[in-house]
Amino acid sequence: MRKLLAVLLLPLSLVAVPAGPAKAADDCSAVPWADKRKSPERRAQALLAASTQHQKYRWLVEQPANSPQQTTWAGGVVYPVQVPCTPTVVYSDGPDGVRFTPGVTAFPATIATAATWNQPLAYVKGAAQGTEAHDKGKNVLLAPGLASGRTPLSGRTPEYLGEDPLLTGLMAAAGTRGIQSTPVLAALKHYVANEQELDRQTSSSNADERTLRQIYDLPFEIAIDRGQPASVMCSYNQINGTYACENPRLNDVLKGSIGFDGYVMSDFGSVHSTAASLVNGLDQELNRPIWFTPARLDAALAAGEITQRQIDAAAFRVIVSYIRGGLFDNPLPATPVEDASTAAHKAVAREIAEQGSVLLKNDNVLPLKVKRGDTIAVIGPTASSTPTNGISANSVCSLPWRFGNPQTLQCEDLISPETSIRDRAARAGATVTFDNGSDLVSAAAAAKAADVAVVFGYQRAGEFNDLADLRLQGGGDALVAAVAAANPRTVAVLQTGSAVEMPWIGDVPAVLETWYGGEQMGPAIAALLFGDANPSGKLPMTFPRSLADTPTANDPARYPGVRAEGEAIRQVSYSEGLKVGYRWYEAEDIAPLFAFGHGLSYTTFRYSDLETRGDGRGELRLRFRIANTGKRTGTEVAQAYVSLPAATGEPSKRLVGWSRVTLKPGETRTVEIRLARADLKDLHLLEYWSSQGWKTATGSYTVHVGGSSRTALRDTFRVR
Repeated sequence: MRKLLAVLLLPLSLVAVPAGPAKAADDCSAVPWADKRKSPERRAQALLAASTQHQKYRWLVEQPANSPQQTTWAGGVVYPVQVPCTPTVVYSDGPDGVRFTPGVTAFPATIATAATWNQPLAYVKGAAQGTEAHDKGKNVLLAPGLASGRTPLSGRTPEYLGEDPLLTGLMAAAGTRGIQSTPVLAALKHYVANEQELDRQTSSSNADERTLRQIYDLPFEIAIDRGQPASVMCSYNQINGTYACENPRLNDVLKGSIGFDGYVMSDFGSVHSTAASLVNGLDQELNRPIWFTPARLDAALAAGEITQRQIDAAAFRVIVSYIRGGLFDNPLPATPVEDASTAAHKAVAREIAEQGSVLLKNDNVLPLKVKRGDTIAVIGPTASSTPTNGISANSVCSLPWRFGNPQTLQCEDLISPETSIRDRAARAGATVTFDNGSDLVSAAAAAKAADVAVVFGYQRAGEFNDLADLRLQGGGDALVAAVAAANPRTVAVLQTGSAVEMPWIGDVPAVLETWYGGEQMGPAIAALLFGDANPSGKLPMTFPRSLADTPTANDPARYPGVRAEGEAIRQVSYSEGLKVGYRWYEAEDIAPLFAFGHGLSYTTFRYSDLETRGDGRGELRLRFRIANTGKRTGTEVAQAYVSLPAATGEPSKRLVGWSRVTLKPGETRTVEIRLARADLKDLHLLEYWSSQGWKTATGSYTVHVGGSSRTALRDTFRVR
């Protein structure tokens, strides 16, 4: 971890220290904070030393920090012009792409990236996104988004990375490194225990410290350790009765034990105080000045509620992060690029759509085996670009939104599944019929008349609202059932942002989950259906048989939480503790519909010969063999889990690593998942949280290896 230099501890005068006039208004050669030969810390210190008190205040609010020449804001808030040679900075929302911006690539939803289990691909996507952001005149992305998947009803599930801390943390870190390989900053969001949209601004996530550390803090800790993000955004909710943006966890945990040395920004409207927020670790208020206005900061300082050192420390964190990330040295283009999307970026979007799609079930129907003269019935509104009752392929390209934008990404270059399936079928001499599915009798007739039916079901989820249930929307379950009853060769293609129940699963021989597939959804789906691409995606979240099986079901105290009469805050009890996601199903002995990590291929794999070795220096190596026992080349995501000794009180095994392995037919390979000493320590792979901090228990550990959390092989080792 980089640490702020001791220079931060030097006192900074309330009165500006003259730096000497620049040679000209636009000449920065004479100002020390523009000197690239100096360290970012020294440059930031020099800038603060040359600033008046109210110029320092500008850094504590997004808009004054980022628009150095603007002096007035709503409510009569006035600042002096910023010191010369500071950059214009523009923030953009962006977990899935550069949001609400024309001329950019519509990448698949973040949950689809998680389903690839492919860190290099997440990096490449981040780099493409960063490049497009800068070309479009934006140099801070509010991304990646991460949470812990406490309930599949959470509306923002599709913009997060699943239910496991390690998978989430490492994939977020890869995306962060990609974004910051360009002169664009990444801001992880939303810290912390922000697990529902319902009353997100008026609810308290109430959890014990062990649960917070192991389930909710840990993905952020991993992403920070391996990704070095410039910023972390605090969330709307309270944690144990204190709002996140004024919660002592910002200093004690995030900046303290985790060691985050960037700046903490708020979410829009998530600040509720001046002194409490600044004292407890908030560095920058998002949007316009409300709580961190000059008048309020002056009053808090005069009253002794905040100190000059705290003001300087917050401003320093913002400035040094901007300098480290290249914002001072790489100005935004004077004229944004009209079309920032490139062929290479579109190829990345397609690769994520293909690798992130998960083949959930396949009873010898896929890949499609069509011949000249065959007919394929494509059924369902989201298969087509033509809207049916307001629903089309565009509806599931990205997340739904409001405030003048129907979706988070504009999907200008969207290619629909219907178009791509028609094109691919024509190459085989087959024809395609389309039915929008609005009439079940018509849809069933179309399916019956075809050699194979491909029916599309959807579920739209996004910010501001949680899902009411886990059913397909728009009558999707009835549509799938009707099509399957009419044609035994039915493939269900799901376009969802979270898990769904499948009451028709016994009647449908093949199910492909494609999430929100972005602008390249059509080519990706067609390639997977026809076998031009072999599915390799794995679920980053459990699909339960029913909502009643989930960790928060059947207990209103857990979800949605309870609000006492006359109280403003909904109290949400995290009494399930560590039993989140697959840990819950294993601990409670509940069989899911599809387990975490599950995903089929058009070939088959056999695991054997698991061996666990320690090197005597704190490194652990998990070695096993995988054989491709099928007839085509395929990629398997081999997963390793470990069960801790019973005395630790852990509810289940936990993911400790994985490896993407591509094998030719008949090929066998020895695979090694190496858990280096730094991995074991920094990622807490074998540790648990206790009253004394992170600990490794003595005793017997069990290693589990396989193609999902329902693993195939076991071995044991002891820690003495």
